[in-house]
Amino acid sequence: MAYTEVEGTRHPLRMWADPHTVEQQAMQQLRNVANLPWVHGVAVMPDVHHGKGATVGSVIAMREAVSPAAVGVDIGCGMSAVKTTYKISQLPDNLAYLRSKLEQAVPVGFGHHKRPVDPTRIHGMKGSGWTEFWKGFDELAPAVHARRDRAEVQLGTLGGGNHFLEVCADGDDFVWIVLHSGSRNIGKELAEHHIGVARKLSHNQGLVDRDLAVFLGGTPEMDAYRRDLFWAQDYARRNRALMMGLVCDVLRRHLPNIAFEQTISCHHNYVAEERYDGVDVLVTRKGAIRAGGGELGIIPGSMATGTYIVKGLGNGAAFNSASHGAGRKMSRTKAKKTFTVKDLEEQTFGVECRKDAGVIDEIPGAYKNIEDVMAAQTDLVEVVAHLRQLISIKG
Repeated sequence: MAYTEVEGTRHPLRMWADPHTVEQQAMQQLRNVANLPWVHGVAVMPDVHHGKGATVGSVIAMREAVSPAAVGVDIGCGMSAVKTTYKISQLPDNLAYLRSKLEQAVPVGFGHHKRPVDPTRIHGMKGSGWTEFWKGFDELAPAVHARRDRAEVQLGTLGGGNHFLEVCADGDDFVWIVLHSGSRNIGKELAEHHIGVARKLSHNQGLVDRDLAVFLGGTPEMDAYRRDLFWAQDYARRNRALMMGLVCDVLRRHLPNIAFEQTISCHHNYVAEERYDGVDVLVTRKGAIRAGGGELGIIPGSMATGTYIVKGLGNGAAFNSASHGAGRKMSRTKAKKTFTVKDLEEQTFGVECRKDAGVIDEIPGAYKNIEDVMAAQTDLVEVVAHLRQLISIKG
């Protein structure tokens, strides 16, 4: 699908979604962003939907500016996936038992580890700069300094909402591990602190939406945000790596002679320093992955509609980006009012997962059709593998 360029905005607004199918509230958010004076351009992914300040499923390139609310509160949220040497036929018949072992290793929801996980005791995690990483905590905003103990025990945990840990299989029946998580509470608190700071700055007082308040380059507020932002993005990356290590160790104990290929990992709520049209910009991907030429990425659907492993095509018009998933088509509140536990059971048939009222808001029917989303971005990514869920663990 070629993109549609929306007219009447101050800066380019390119959409890989049909503007007529996007809710009016989200379209207004997109126009608001594209009219900001610091924006270089906006690319809109096919999974776009309404968010706080900026839509989920948007890529915002700014010159010497960044909006903390556009990044969102789950800084560094993203995906990791690894292919194993096992095939479905080698898995135990009782997937519920395997699911329980994984849930014991990786706390979900509001859960956390009883004590910080020692990464040096996990296969492949030794010598990854952990000492230097934690030294950086003391340089974060003083507002979060009291949260270090919590940040330590939450590292290596899944969280709730749409975060998940899954055992999947590809078209050749090879087993994969896929997980989705971010920077947990420490990322949320850092984001909320800086969003509050940005709203009070004088240059943001006339904005049509105060949630689009920005920091400007060369200011102490921008320097402080960038420091905390990049630390939180690293926390999220390490969080996923630690969980993947825990999961792989569980599988090594229960599945004889299993081995793993190189892990694929990508953020989809983050900021990166990049260059387009000869201009250095700060690119905010809020619900979007980087899809540079040849780069591997992960695009999930929902609990039972599979996940795509993709290779980026390096489309500069989209700022080398692609969608981060299927995208919601209804709010969590509406999903709970619309669907029943029976609906959940039917829509997740064949998947070993929770089938209770606590996860109805994550039912596949609350999400857009992932096949439609993929069809709308054939000029952004090519499909490497389509994975189907065998086990899905939600917080």
